[in-house]
Amino acid sequence: MPDIPWLTPTQASPGAEVYVMASRFETATLLGAVRFFLKAPGIISQIRKAPGAHGAALRARVLGRTFLTLSAWEDRDALYRFARSEPHRSSSRAAGAYMKESAFTFWTVPASELPITWDEAERRLAERKQGY
Repeated sequence: MPDIPWLTPTQASPGAEVYVMASRFETATLLGAVRFFLKAPGIISQIRKAPGAHGAALRARVLGRTFLTLSAWEDRDALYRFARSEPHRSSSRAAGAYMKESAFTFWTVPASELPITWDEAERRLAERKQGY
């Protein structure tokens, strides 16, 4: 399945610090992966309009039942407002029924470092997992 490449809804101010989130999701079944993937366009559309969104991307491995997300925000509050609004809110609740595993990591970077690379996101997710 194709990835959704980095998109920039609003440019961050030069010199600003941005709040970054990377996540990894693994579904329990292939049907769950298809359901997860079919929700992606609505969530991406939501991000494009979300106040404080400075970037987002999705790496979808539907047949492998694994998804990585990457996003950059004005601050933590902007991310949380997005997460609590629709369609993300109901989609994430519904995903719990078919999710096997999920992991999240957060950090800040200067806006000049956007877009974040997948290598950086995967490294940080792996470090988080090793911390358990």
